[in-house]
Amino acid sequence: MKLSGILRVAVLALPLVLASCGSKKKTVQPQTTSQGTIEKANFIEHVQGNAQTAKFITSKVKFSVEVGPQKLTLTGNLKMKRDDVIRLQLMAFGFVEAGRIELTKEYVLIMDRINKQYLKAPYISVDFLRNSGLNFNTLQALFWNELFRPNQVSVKTEADDKDKKDKKDKKDKKKHETTLPAKEDLTIYSILESGDDMIISREEGKMDYSWLASKQTALIRMANVLYKDRFNGNTQLNWDYSDFDLVGKTLFPKKHGITLTTPKKEVKLGMTLNYIGNESEWETRTEVSNKYREVTVDEILRRFMAL
Repeated sequence: MKLSGILRVAVLALPLVLASCGSKKKTVQPQTTSQGTIEKANFIEHVQGNAQTAKFITSKVKFSVEVGPQKLTLTGNLKMKRDDVIRLQLMAFGFVEAGRIELTKEYVLIMDRINKQYLKAPYISVDFLRNSGLNFNTLQALFWNELFRPNQVSVKTEADDKDKKDKKDKKDKKKHETTLPAKEDLTIYSILESGDDMIISREEGKMDYSWLASKQTALIRMANVLYKDRFNGNTQLNWDYSDFDLVGKTLFPKKHGITLTTPKKEVKLGMTLNYIGNESEWETRTEVSNKYREVTVDEILRRFMAL
């Protein structure tokens, strides 16, 4: 695979990873637990308590891509503003921006700097995002190492904004912004014990969501999303977290291992964060130059699958 082809993988792979799901890791065989609802609620509260309180997280990133035998390492920047934007800039040769991925509540923006192309579309227009139940809030939770409810806002955000939401007219809320059930009503989750970890899971239609959290620290060490397709084969996203370090008053993972497995291909992505900070003086929206050509979702997918 030529360098230009690998760079396209780097630019295109992440949104596909965020959209579909996958890993060849063996499924953890959990042991059943006799824990009651109150204990489960308390454990989820501990998981929620580990969520970041910072409004901004910024970091230098070492970004690796593996597609079959081909490997590529890039550097880049990660910039996130809570409940607003996630931006990942991918650099080639250490100083040339090869691509940019920007996720907001309203749209997904993918920029191919090399070929002067871009895709900008609302989530509802991207079939694999819409069908998998992954929206901005769930993607934010994956980047921020937090628990989320499929199709709805993150657990932490809902808890923090409860008073504000109570005052808000329900008619003004979007469907995916309904509140989570009270802690005594945790029927949407199953919690099982597996060695030193707890497995929090949720099944919704063709989707299976699960999180592996340490019983001792209540830190999320893995998130997994499985899309079950009996005709075309399953697709899976596995997001591993490790090397936790103190950011503000809360531990945050410096290493993110993302594996996408489809019936036809496996893509591995690695993000190692360095110099994590809370920089706030940056533009949160990217203006696309008229020199760029807009392409469709289908074109982006065709380019990726042809690599």
